[in-house]
Amino acid sequence: MPATAPDPTGPVQLDHRQGPYGEVVLRQRGETYEIIANGCFLMDTSDGRSERLLVDAAYEALEPVPGAPRPSVLIGGLGVGFSLAHAAAQDRWGRIVVVEREEAIVDWHRKGPLDTVTADALADPRVRIVLADLIAHLRDADPAADTYDALCLDIDNGPDWTVTDDNRNLYTPTGLTACLRRLNPGGVLAVWSAQPSTAFEDALREAGFTEVRTQEVPVARGVPDVVHLARRPR
Repeated sequence: MPATAPDPTGPVQLDHRQGPYGEVVLRQRGETYEIIANGCFLMDTSDGRSERLLVDAAYEALEPVPGAPRPSVLIGGLGVGFSLAHAAAQDRWGRIVVVEREEAIVDWHRKGPLDTVTADALADPRVRIVLADLIAHLRDADPAADTYDALCLDIDNGPDWTVTDDNRNLYTPTGLTACLRRLNPGGVLAVWSAQPSTAFEDALREAGFTEVRTQEVPVARGVPDVVHLARRPR
């Protein structure tokens, strides 16, 4: 039997790092880049609709007043960079802070190959990258810690399905209280999830958020992605 030729569409591993939170891998499949964490697929560059909607939905929920200062946004999780690139491409945002705990992911954006997504954004003076664990960053007890008009969080696969155990802490009452404290009055929390979660909606209300709702993001097949939205009371 003749040997089977290699699959040209199969993934090629570009980088592999072992860090404090486990293994993180960057792969390329054709023209698509994939991020794998601890053996589980996290995200890729094939689409990006839900990451962009995360940013747009937060802005629209803010109901900005014409002539007011541009709102600030914290993006939790750099990932493949779609949320950052989308926010930086819009003049309507002011200060843009991205918190990412994986140094490897930051390197892939600053030194390639994911710079094809975020090079313009990283050169934008409004943008700052913070290399830190998001939950620890949000819980910073310093009274001078920054607050934001919007928090756009894309961490793991959402509240009901986390690859990394520590990420569950973001969706606990303590984590949601930290989010509430980091928002300015009237500020908006937007959380991406791979599936809807009525339990998470209840947790948001119990943490003190108002105007809780869920916006679907259609996908090619399967259960839609969603963005959970909630507001800190004014």
